[in-house]
Amino acid sequence: MPNRIAEFCLPQLAALTMFLCSAPPLAAQQSKTLRAGIIGLDTSHATAFTDILNTDNPPPELAGCRIVAAYPKGSPDIESSVKRVPEYTEAVRKKGVEIVDSIEELLKRVDVVFLETNDGRPHLEQVRPVLNAGKPVFIDKPIAGSLEDAVAIFEEARRARTPVFSASSLRFGKNSLAVREGSIGKVRHCETTSPANLEKSHPDLFWYGIHGVESLFTVMGTGCETVERTTSADGKIVVQGQWSGGRTGVFREGSGYSGTAKGEKGEASVGSYDGYKPLVEAAVAFFRTGKPPVSEEETLEIYTFMEAADASKRANGAPVSMKDVLEKARAAVRARG
Repeated sequence: MPNRIAEFCLPQLAALTMFLCSAPPLAAQQSKTLRAGIIGLDTSHATAFTDILNTDNPPPELAGCRIVAAYPKGSPDIESSVKRVPEYTEAVRKKGVEIVDSIEELLKRVDVVFLETNDGRPHLEQVRPVLNAGKPVFIDKPIAGSLEDAVAIFEEARRARTPVFSASSLRFGKNSLAVREGSIGKVRHCETTSPANLEKSHPDLFWYGIHGVESLFTVMGTGCETVERTTSADGKIVVQGQWSGGRTGVFREGSGYSGTAKGEKGEASVGSYDGYKPLVEAAVAFFRTGKPPVSEEETLEIYTFMEAADASKRANGAPVSMKDVLEKARAAVRARG
C-alpha cells in the first residue's frame, strides 16, 4: 500500500507545486481578458463552447474569456471528422473566430487553448507546442488515443511547467457531484450507464464510453485496483472495478446517461448529463487559476480503467490489475527516452 500511495501521490505533489509556482498572481489572472483558441473543429463541442463563450452578455463566471481563433484540422481516416470540419469551421467563423492554418499561428493570438480534436491519437503531438508556449490547455475527451500517450502528456506538461486539465462534461453532472460531496455518505457501490459507440482506432471505451466511466469515477473517486470486462445477455459492455476497502463500481453500456449509487446513508441517482456550460465554467476557472479541478491521478486512473477493460476482454474476462496496466504504460513512456 505505501508503494501505491507514493506512485499516485508523488506525481500529484509535483504537479501542484508546478502549478502554484508557475501561475501568475490570482488577482492579475482574474482581471485579465483571456483570448482562447481552439485546436480541432471536428466535434460539436467546439461550436457549443464557442456559443457559450462568445455571447454579448456572458454570466460573471464566464466573462472575460472569448474564443478568438481556431485551427480546424481533423483526422483524415475518421469519416465523421472529415465531414464535420467544413460545417463547424463556418459556424465558429460566424461567431467572430479567426481561422488559422497552423497551431503555431494560433498560439500567437491566444492566451489559453481548448484542444478539441475528436481523435485522441494526435493529442500528444498537438499539445506539445501549446505546452512549450506555456499556454494552459483543456484537452477534451479522450485525453489521448492510449494510456501511454496520456501518461506522456502529463509528464511533458510537468517539464514544461504548463497546467493541463481533461474531463468529460459528465464529470459535472449535478447528481454525481452531490454524491461525491457526501450526500449519501461513503459510497459502497455505484453503477453508471452511457452509450459506448466504438471507434476502431481507439481502445473501446475511450471514444464514447468515457462519459459513463467519468461519471463512475466522479462518484467513486480513485482507488480502483482490478477490472473485469464481460458482456450482458444482449451483448452490451459491462466493466466491473474493485476499489480498495471492498467498494465496487460498474460501468454498463446502454442508452442515455444514468446510474445509481449506494452509500452509508442510502441510495441516490447519479450519472446525469447537465449540458456543456458547467464544463466550460470549470475550464475558464482553470485557465484563470492554473489549478485543474480533476487531478492527474484521477484522470490517469480513468484511462487505466478503460485500458484495463480492453486487457480483460483479451483475457476472456479475467480480472486485470490496474497497477500493472499503469506501470506498463509508464515503462513504455520511459523507454521512449
